[in-house]
Amino acid sequence: MLKKLSALCFAILVLVMTPGAILQAEPVEQVLTEGLVNPGYIDKPAWFANSFLDIREDVSEAASAGKRVILYFYQDGCPYCRKLLDTNFALQETENRTRKHYEVIAINMWGDREVTGFDGGMTTEKAFAKSLRVMFTPTLLFLDEQGNVTLRVNGYYPSHKFNAALGYGAKHDGVAPTFREYYSVLSPQPASGVLHQDATYLSTDSALDERDGRPLLVLFEQKDCAPCDELHLDILNRPESREQLQRVDVLLLDMWSQDPLQRPDGKTSSVVQWARELNVQYAPSLVFFDAQGVEVFRTEAYLKAFHTQSAIDYVASGAYREQPSFQRFIAARADALEARGVHVDLMK
Repeated sequence: MLKKLSALCFAILVLVMTPGAILQAEPVEQVLTEGLVNPGYIDKPAWFANSFLDIREDVSEAASAGKRVILYFYQDGCPYCRKLLDTNFALQETENRTRKHYEVIAINMWGDREVTGFDGGMTTEKAFAKSLRVMFTPTLLFLDEQGNVTLRVNGYYPSHKFNAALGYGAKHDGVAPTFREYYSVLSPQPASGVLHQDATYLSTDSALDERDGRPLLVLFEQKDCAPCDELHLDILNRPESREQLQRVDVLLLDMWSQDPLQRPDGKTSSVVQWARELNVQYAPSLVFFDAQGVEVFRTEAYLKAFHTQSAIDYVASGAYREQPSFQRFIAARADALEARGVHVDLMK
């Protein structure tokens, strides 16, 4: 009964988490942090499960597929639900890990859809949420193959902590180790929370349709993005990368920004609208445009230095016009460098 559908959600920040048992949390005042507003209705990812809300059957079907279930409680008008969907799931690692290990079932904490609960009894979404003492959104309940709660996340977790929760919930029982013990050993590093602008990059008020004819590389990123940190603090700082970057114009954008931008096609829109029109899904995304403002290539997956340098070279050299296969271009480029005595390590 798990099928695809669309969705929404919104929230209140409360970093309370109780693995295993469902404990009552103290109500807190609903306060928005800087930059967060009531987002109204938003769609949830298309890959979330479309369930008939028979929870026992959903757990059984997920287990048959080698997965577990996450019950995701949301409500309309919840900015932290939106942050979870827009920020956390904009990271490809997070989406891939979730889709690999879980079926995510969205439940409106005030909804009236019929739910078949853990005991087989019929109830409604709001009564089901109340019975589980859901007081905040987002609240995520991680279930094992028997439908037991192994981890409870009340409120929004930043990406590094949310990824740890995904790793824990995929294989542990909520008892030994506890999530706190698991997290203390894992000790993931948070993202820097900044965009790494460079003096050589174009300014965001540049007229992108009035450039000098060089290819344009637009980096669509977000502040909460550890892969973006690695891209700028390591990969793009290497001499080989700096050499390639000199061959293109570079613009770094916050993919969620409402600031206006004069685009390569001559239109003016907000950055977030342009990113949506381009179907930018992940941060970082490297999108390349030719002199006429036409997109010619993009990378959205996590790439190490050689592949990133090769992507820039692929466009800057014009090789994409003659060689439609980027993988063949990479192989030929690696062979050419090795022939010149330059060793290529694809994983550094």
